Amino acid sequence: MRSIAIINQKGGVGKTTTAVNMAAALAEAGQRVCVMDLDPQSHASLHLGVTLGENDLSIYDVLTGDASLADVRRKVSERLSIVPAHLNLAAAEMELAGEVGREVILRDKLARDLQDEAGSAFDFLIVDCPPSLGVLTLNALTSVDEVFLPLQPHFLALHGLSKLLRTIEIVASRLNPTLRLTGVVLCMFESATRLASEVSSDVEDFFKRPAHANSVWSKAQMFTTRIRRNIRLAEAPSFGQSILEYAPQSHGAEDYRQLAREMLGVSATNSGKTTATASGMGVGSA
Repeated sequence: MRSIAIINQKGGVGKTTTAVNMAAALAEAGQRVCVMDLDPQSHASLHLGVTLGENDLSIYDVLTGDASLADVRRKVSERLSIVPAHLNLAAAEMELAGEVGREVILRDKLARDLQDEAGSAFDFLIVDCPPSLGVLTLNALTSVDEVFLPLQPHFLALHGLSKLLRTIEIVASRLNPTLRLTGVVLCMFESATRLASEVSSDVEDFFKRPAHANSVWSKAQMFTTRIRRNIRLAEAPSFGQSILEYAPQSHGAEDYRQLAREMLGVSATNSGKTTATASGMGVGSA
């Protein structure tokens, strides 16, 4: 199984849009996909039409209680599932502050589900992280093997990139040695603007710079697929649907399908894996 965290400490760059629609496109391509919503805003859950009541279990109960991922996970379609979030997840950062090993709670729960549900498997686990580098994001980074970085082609979007890479490197060196930055996805792209072309070139140049062989981003690539600015992508969440359901013929759907095809063509050896298919990690039964 390929496990991927979608992260960026800056909001509004297409992080949740990419997590949800990339997952939907992979599912459409025949992959078994689980989305995990680690953002207290629960936008990924809402995007996929999952609204939780006060008493419904969520990822909060997994991180702070005894609930398993199997207890929480919900099926969205035949090959797409989600571990949803609730607004109460915002309290988890504070509640976990005094916990020993708080950064690896999610990793331990995933490992436990692997033992309990060995017969259930996903090809991809896509984790939508909050726009911060707090405890929730650290839990994601200790639990996955790959990081995807969505970027808006604006100069301000590049601000803090070095800090983000440094955070990934620290987590890799101290908590998760398999962690690697696999790719950068340019979102809200407007090919007609000179700014988009200049920022794209700057990002490509940055990742072409010589890096230490063991660096977490030494094999990172910028995906050739550009997610074009598209009003349908902005409309889809209000209908609780991915772009592939809401507007399957739109530029947004076309772009995420292309990104999924490109992902499936990316050798998983970039992330220390040998295949891009499921290895048997269960996140509950299908």
